[in-house]
Amino acid sequence: MIETSQGEVYVEEYGPNGGRPVLLVHGSVGWSRFWFETTDALAEAGYRAIAFDLSPMGFSERDKDGDYSRAKQAARILALTDAMRISPVLVAHSFGAGPATEAVMLSQDSFDAFVIVDGAIGVGSHEAEKTLPLPLRSPALREVGVSLTVTNPWALKPLLRLFLHRKEAATQEYLDVLSVPFTVAGTTPAIADWLPTLLVPPTDALSTRRDSYATLSLPVGIIWGAEDTATPLAQGEELNALIPGSKLKVLEDVGHIPQIEDPALFQEALLDLLQGF
Repeated sequence: MIETSQGEVYVEEYGPNGGRPVLLVHGSVGWSRFWFETTDALAEAGYRAIAFDLSPMGFSERDKDGDYSRAKQAARILALTDAMRISPVLVAHSFGAGPATEAVMLSQDSFDAFVIVDGAIGVGSHEAEKTLPLPLRSPALREVGVSLTVTNPWALKPLLRLFLHRKEAATQEYLDVLSVPFTVAGTTPAIADWLPTLLVPPTDALSTRRDSYATLSLPVGIIWGAEDTATPLAQGEELNALIPGSKLKVLEDVGHIPQIEDPALFQEALLDLLQGF
């Protein structure tokens, strides 16, 4: 656990302390150890791989006010880099890419480079008004919904398979890893507090505004599964067009979670980007 200005953050580190730091941000309902194959590959290549739990996922301290807005999550990422005294390459997957992009836009100097992996960022989403479905406006009903789906061990496999092109990648090993933090007291209500940020795009975030991307001057790489149906490839192509000098790597025959659908292919793409930064 790392003490930061935004609360305690659970961190797992791999590789040499003197290696180039790479900070990994998981997607929704993930946690630090879901990167286990990536962190092993990074460590073997000499990088200092740092995976952490973005609250309320995993073991990091939950927000006492239930604030999991994109701005607050970005503040948590920046607080961690400050507490650890690192300027890492930031690698962010899926829903985690929204807060990560926000953090980069708020403080580019805090990072060495940035890699977006099938990012669920919602560029342009602030332009359309969207509210929570009526049943989910009740915290109690949200908690029931989460208990029946996200934190329900029996529902975890079909839920994971929804995001995969290679359905066979939803192995028991990955399911066992994903379910570890579900035993932490208060997980279901905390995820119920977080759920609105998944369903309703932020209206005050820099990262949803197309013109914000022109301000990025640090090296940026983008990795995207060609068969991603959760965040289709067109979204990655748009990001690549918006970000000056970015490099897009399209991974064939994988979907939204390339790091588990084809770990070797993903690791090759990531290491190639890191070596080019």
